[in-house]
Parts: sequence; structure tokens; C-alpha cells
Amino acid sequence: MYGPEPDPAGDAGHPDPPPRVGFFTDTTVCIGCKACEVACKEWNAIPEDGLSLTGMSYDNTGGLGASTWRHVAFIEQSRPVAAPAAGGPSPDGHEGHGHSPHGHAGQEPAGSAGTAVEAAPVAGGPPAPDGRTELRWLMSSDVCKHCTHAACLDVCPTGALFRTEFGTVVVQEDVCNGCGYCVPACPYGVIEQRPDDGRAFKCTMCYDRLGDGMEPACAKACPTDSIQFGPLDELRERAALRVEQLHDLGVPEARLYGHDPDDGVGGDGAFFLLMDEPEVYGLPPDPVVTTRDLPDMWRHAARAAVGLLGAAALAFAATATGKGPR
Repeated sequence: MYGPEPDPAGDAGHPDPPPRVGFFTDTTVCIGCKACEVACKEWNAIPEDGLSLTGMSYDNTGGLGASTWRHVAFIEQSRPVAAPAAGGPSPDGHEGHGHSPHGHAGQEPAGSAGTAVEAAPVAGGPPAPDGRTELRWLMSSDVCKHCTHAACLDVCPTGALFRTEFGTVVVQEDVCNGCGYCVPACPYGVIEQRPDDGRAFKCTMCYDRLGDGMEPACAKACPTDSIQFGPLDELRERAALRVEQLHDLGVPEARLYGHDPDDGVGGDGAFFLLMDEPEVYGLPPDPVVTTRDLPDMWRHAARAAVGLLGAAALAFAATATGKGPR
């Protein structure tokens, strides 16, 4: 169980903030419908993008960006078909057949509801005698992580990026001057500038909806509850129980990502249950707040400045007394 949740809203100066809220995305029940992408665009009036196929399976957006605040990834994996025990049922419960519990191409994908939790995964079992493989689809709806220690906030010179009373991070588009400092500062590569005016955009976790007691549009539209919204400490408890359930059902590869308050960004406000390594989903394995060394850098700079001023004062004093170089 996790300890008390950090209070980034309180640290940002909000008096008596409400509980910090966030997203828990359970990728094992994502069906790749992209309802979250559509709802996000409709509610936030985000310009269209991705109207042509990218060549990346059924993923027509490719990644997060200034006009894609929610992105559903389709990750295809070919895995060996587990051979059934002699005279026994196959992993999917059918006698004498070596079908994978993760489904055939064109059928229900591995990341969808009911597949990854009803039978043990094919990994670890002996391959079928004929060497067959089957396609597994890992689907995941990615979003801004609303980091506890957000580097984008540290580098923004105009205050366009700010921490809300809900602990989320929002860009004020009317304040952004398009400097772009926040883009390389983000350890997840989430923030992007729009080419027409240079301003930065990203997920706001539907800040306007939160103020009215509503859940974000993406979570509201998700038909399988893959995207779950609520108080962050409650979501972390729920996610830990979900992983424990999956492990008990014989799915050892299930793991959480971005849930740990002691990680390199202080924990994410949007975290995930994954079925493979983070890199498979395009996520950094060990994200670190890119401005973590700024305090030390400022201290070193201050000491250097004091040293220079001291040397200059000594030189000036020596010159004034006639003892300095002529």
C-alpha cells in the first residue's frame, strides 16, 4: 500500500485544495475504439489530424501532440501458440487445439476485455508442434502524465503553464508566447507546438469540467472503463488490487507504470497498467524530471558570482590604494 499522496496543489499555493485527481488506464480492457480520442477532440475543440493511415496498424494518429491530446496505440506482437497438454484442454479451454487465449488476427485482441484475464498467457508455454504464431494486440490510451514534479512548469517563463487546485498541469494558450522551452523539458515528449502559431498545447484533464464536478470527457466516453478517473490515492490502491488479481489469474507480465511516488518524477497523475515493458508502448523506462539539477546549478552559479564579485572588489580596492597593477 502507498503512503500519503504528495500535495503538488498545496505546494503551488492553493489553500485547502481538494484531493488530487488523475487517470488510471487499465490497458488490459482497452478495445482500441478511440472513443477517448474523439471525445477529447469534441469537448476541447481540437483541430483534426490523422485523417490518413500512417502504416502503423489501425493507428491513424501516431502519437501525442498539439492536436492529439489522447492517443490510442495499437501494438502488434507475434507470439508462439502454446501447445496443449496431451489429451487436455488448450489454454483457451478447447479440447485438443493449441489456440492462444489472446485471439487471432481479426478477432478480439489481447488487450481487450476478457482475454488477458481468462487464461494464462502463451508466453512460457511450449510452442505448438507446427510452430504457429498468433497476433497479439496491445492497446493503450496515452495522455499527458501531469507529473508531480513537472519540468514544464519549471522552465515556462510566462506562467502559461500552471498547477491547478486539482494537482493537474494546464497550459493557458492565451498566455503562451511560443518559446518552446517546455517541449524538450517534458521527459515523456508529450508537449508540442502547433506549427501555425508556435504555441504549446497538451491535455488539460478537462480542467473546465473538473470545476463543475464532471469527469474528463475521455473517461466519460470510455466504454470499458479502461480509463478510470478519480482521487489519485484511491486509483493507486485500485490499480494495485487489479495487478494482484491478474497475477493470481496467471498473467505475470502485468505491471504498473507511473504509479510510484518515489520515481524520477514523483509519480504521475496519469498512470498505467501495462502488459509488457514500457518501451514497447513508447514510454521511457525510467523517466526523470529534466530540471532536477536546477537547484544545484543555481547554487553553483551563485557561489561563482559571489567569487567574481569578491575578486572584483579586491582588485578595485587594490587599484584605489595605489597597490594594484598600473
